[in-house]
Amino acid sequence: MQINVNTDRTIENHQGLDEHVETVLRAAIGRFEDYLTGIEVHLTNENREKHADGGNGCTLEARVRGYQPVVVREHADDLRQSIKNASAKLARALDSTLGRLQDKDRHGHAAPAVDALADKHLTDS
Repeated sequence: MQINVNTDRTIENHQGLDEHVETVLRAAIGRFEDYLTGIEVHLTNENREKHADGGNGCTLEARVRGYQPVVVREHADDLRQSIKNASAKLARALDSTLGRLQDKDRHGHAAPAVDALADKHLTDS
């Protein structure tokens, strides 16, 4: 699974940041790795000049094999916290999405034949 980290002009992208993002993501969604081709990470600091709270954003786009991407967004005071929160949110979204896909696959197969009289509990009168 390839992880691609993108930052806006207000965030310095350095090796430590890439490693932190990868560590947090792999811990949160590593169990889904076989289903994913890659993750696009977009980090922003919308309020850097204003020094306002909650301006650190993290958008994660998980590319699921054969299906539409799953996208989550999170904002927090701290960039690392927004990464952690977005990773947890992505884990829940993938759990839900992949669970539905697996259920759909399971229910798409023909159900075993059932004897129509077996459940009737008929008695002799």
